[in-house]
Amino acid sequence: MMTQSTLPLTKVVRMSGLLLALALALVLGLVVPVLEVAAQETGGDDATTEVLAEVPSTGGRRPGPVTVVASTVTAPAAEAAPAPPAAPLAGVAPVELRIDSVGVDAPIELGAVTDGAMQDPSGPWIVSWYDALGKVGQGGNVVLAGHVDYYNAGPDGTPGPAVFWNVRDLPPGAIIQVVGEDGQSYDYAVQWTQAYAAAELTPDVIQSDIVGDTGQETLTLITCGGDFDPATGEYLQRWVVRANQV
Repeated sequence: MMTQSTLPLTKVVRMSGLLLALALALVLGLVVPVLEVAAQETGGDDATTEVLAEVPSTGGRRPGPVTVVASTVTAPAAEAAPAPPAAPLAGVAPVELRIDSVGVDAPIELGAVTDGAMQDPSGPWIVSWYDALGKVGQGGNVVLAGHVDYYNAGPDGTPGPAVFWNVRDLPPGAIIQVVGEDGQSYDYAVQWTQAYAAAELTPDVIQSDIVGDTGQETLTLITCGGDFDPATGEYLQRWVVRANQV
């Protein structure tokens, strides 16, 4: 659950160049849970830019030889010039998320990062994406966050389900479409859906299992779930959906 005034967010990232420290807090519930993040700095390749210490809380609050022949030294044959390194893919920003099987058709906004914390989506029916993370068509891990429920998403302004309410029900093979700012649609097929207890989400788990580079283009959706702890204002689980580009 989540309060109206605070909307902490989910936290996610990929590595590229110098990895920045990042903390996450995401909102997606009926009451507003807050998740503080402790990010760590580390070196990396050019494929990603950041490493997260916590995933978002998306509840309401939120590598020339010389040949010797008959004592005669023969110079090595001329070697072909090494091929220049491939230029990194530029990628595009995602602007719309569609999941027909669970009735999702939502705009994607550019999420803000303030004082090292990823801010929550601005409303119950919009999905956040952060430009520090992977872009669509870039060959990395694109991470999106959305609310699971919201304080006024129900009838007549009552608490109710939000944009990511049903993503936990997506079966393997379900198709997720992301529309890029280039107007093209990029399709991803769900590989797995998993709930993580908030307490088990160490920086290593988050990086290796959730936001790290998978070696191919992937899409990761994060929201919250499980029981809601009114004493801390947080959901006790985080739902993660992983899909590969098809």
